[in-house]
Amino acid sequence: MIEGDAVLFMARREQLVALERRYRVPAIGRFREFADDGGLISYGPDLTDMNRQLGVYAAKILRGARPADLPVQQPTKFQLVINLKTAKELGLTVPQLLFALADEVIE
Repeated sequence: MIEGDAVLFMARREQLVALERRYRVPAIGRFREFADDGGLISYGPDLTDMNRQLGVYAAKILRGARPADLPVQQPTKFQLVINLKTAKELGLTVPQLLFALADEVIE
């Protein structure tokens, strides 16, 4: 699940991206949708994987497991996404190391 502050940022990500471009300030978002919408970089948990884990957890409870007996779940899969188009618009050079580490580069 997404924490409280992340809900605000997810809901306002298009506005944040617009401000990033307007004021030419590089910004990093927590979820890949930020980079998909034009933000410079996103790094955070893979929401698809988190939702899969949530489904597995819910299935255990529906099969009779007591929630108090289940371990606390945390994200296990993270994504680094770089928006190269935004980097060029901001006049930034992305280090090769980041390209090597990136799960995806948006051109």
